Amino acid sequence: MKLIKGFPAETEGGPIYQLNVINFMKHAVRNFARQEIISRKLDGTLFRYTYKESYERMQRLANALESIGVKVADRVGVLAWNTHQHYEIYYGLPGMGAVMVTLNLRLAPHDLAYIVNHSEAKYIIVDEDLIQIAENIANLCDKVKGYIIITEKNLKDIETNLIPIYNYEEILSNALPEYKWLNLDENSAYAACYTTGTTGKPKGVYYSHRNLYLQTLMFAAYFSFTVNDVVLQLVPMFHVLGWSMPYAATYVGAKLIFSGKWNLNDVEALTKIMVREKVSLTGGVPAVFMAMLEVIKKMEKKPDFNGTRLICGGSEPPITLMRGFWDETGGEIIHSYGSTEAMSNSTLNSFKPWLKKELPEEELWELKKKQGIIVSGLDVKVVDENGNELPHDGKSSGEVLFRGPWVTTNYYKAPHTMNCFTEDGYFRSGDAGCIDSEGYLKITDRMKDVIKSGGEWISSIDMENSLVSLPEVLEAAVIGVSHPKWDERPLALIVLREEFQSMKKEEIQRHLAKNFAKWQLPEEILFVESIPRTSVGKLNKKVMRTEYQDFFKKS
Repeated sequence: MKLIKGFPAETEGGPIYQLNVINFMKHAVRNFARQEIISRKLDGTLFRYTYKESYERMQRLANALESIGVKVADRVGVLAWNTHQHYEIYYGLPGMGAVMVTLNLRLAPHDLAYIVNHSEAKYIIVDEDLIQIAENIANLCDKVKGYIIITEKNLKDIETNLIPIYNYEEILSNALPEYKWLNLDENSAYAACYTTGTTGKPKGVYYSHRNLYLQTLMFAAYFSFTVNDVVLQLVPMFHVLGWSMPYAATYVGAKLIFSGKWNLNDVEALTKIMVREKVSLTGGVPAVFMAMLEVIKKMEKKPDFNGTRLICGGSEPPITLMRGFWDETGGEIIHSYGSTEAMSNSTLNSFKPWLKKELPEEELWELKKKQGIIVSGLDVKVVDENGNELPHDGKSSGEVLFRGPWVTTNYYKAPHTMNCFTEDGYFRSGDAGCIDSEGYLKITDRMKDVIKSGGEWISSIDMENSLVSLPEVLEAAVIGVSHPKWDERPLALIVLREEFQSMKKEEIQRHLAKNFAKWQLPEEILFVESIPRTSVGKLNKKVMRTEYQDFFKKS
């Protein structure tokens, strides 16, 4: 779009205050120096310190990075768990002008090496517990100049073939405790996140300081972060910058808890931390909250999460999950939707006061399934295959497009991907959805996951949520599989709970028939032991489609 300049608000060449992320921390220390930060260590114990102490270590880190040769605009990879050191890196590294490249520790070595090489990372900061992952890619990344290891040990006690290596704690202790932060141009890159990409190579999205600053202000306002909150960082900090929670929490001076290294087997321990520390705000994908709910159901004394907001993204949370959390604990699961390209949160599902008065309880629960209203600051439209904008009638479904001050307009060094963006600056999300008259967005499917059977569309998301509403079903996935007569037919994969292994396919079909037409019902239902997921917990339908691509041809 053509930029029109109006009357200047200040003299040309005058001092301009830059929207740099380090300001969040500077102001937090000024206002909330004694606020607590907690970090869960590998042995399960909790490390505690304050905003003030953390800020000094951020300054030491900036000095330390400069001392080993990191310069403004250099890219530095980070391979780390959710720890207080990772939090220090979030501010100290970009604050001195370098670019933080988040590395997804669950990616295959060839994808991880591609990201390191594509971003031209000069150094990698790596948790001691993740050294093996760094070693697996070291021979593929010959431009990396060194590795900074987060450890409490002496380097001589660590066995590794990485060279050269530095001790994170040692270089911090040898650095000066004060750093004069640069007046960095706000349009400079702050960090890079790479899409995990179920097709092709990972694609790099580079966020500027300005992008992140503005998104943080929105996030803190829309999700009502305050200094009284206790925020548990469950979302991996390599995934879309931890959904921006460490920034919004810092901006308001909230108490922060970092979950450390964890998996679904640690959910019980994390739940106990939530109770003990009175967590009021956290975030995660449905699979995490489903595992947590399973633990809670088995507890004699249920945790009291009244007033706790659990931001749920990645995919649509089933009503049974949201109602289950509410009934068992009083905690509210709040659906949100975002992407690497549009940062962590593009929508928030909250009830407008008039809708709370007008709609009966069951309809309000149905409303909670939607992704929510689009946050202020973003433009959004839903378009058909010809690019025509569709009406906000809650029925007309097309591709969802986003544009705004924190939405990327290109992928880094990937000219072949320009068709992912429109000429007027919209990002093509690849999601199919519709918007209702109240402005609530409903994602009906990924464009590539929508099932086209006999020329008609079937939403896999709606069918999956119907399946997991059955008390016997633990997990479910629905995919479109090539069919000799109908183009595609839905195939349902179901994981049953241990106590319901005798459930029959006919029972499931009867349940689905209540809400789906006969032609929409799955052509076949398979009971499986597990369902493939991506590195960030989403259903990996690419893997499923590949595995079952000839299923109906054989039958």
